[in-house]
Amino acid sequence: MPTFVHGKSTNFQIDDTGGTIRDISNVCTNVDFPETIETAETTAFGATSKSYIVGLRDATISCSGSWDATVDGYFQGGAEPASRSFVFGPAGSTSGNVKYSGEAILTSYSVSNPVGDVATFTADFQVTGDVTRGTFA
Repeated sequence: MPTFVHGKSTNFQIDDTGGTIRDISNVCTNVDFPETIETAETTAFGATSKSYIVGLRDATISCSGSWDATVDGYFQGGAEPASRSFVFGPAGSTSGNVKYSGEAILTSYSVSNPVGDVATFTADFQVTGDVTRGTFA
């Protein structure tokens, strides 16, 4: 029997510019975590169908939410580190729940202030290296 979860339980943690992991779940309203695997075509002359081999894995993270001065400081509060540790828990951070972790590079950070709505932010990361799938302790 499948176990479904509601998005409201999502947990997202990212290093600040000083290298301390920070839980920013309380300001995030969306986290996208697409992972892809490259394929390299190996089709030779005379074939009637294409053939492929498995290549390299890749992943990115996009998060967005309500702008907060403290979280803004995590993204902009110092020199950009070579990479930041992240932890993403689609079902929350309760013991035994699945988490994905690794290192990522901040590639984009944007603040939006519409006149008739709440100030928001978006941050995009390029994952570098392997993503580890585990569980919260």
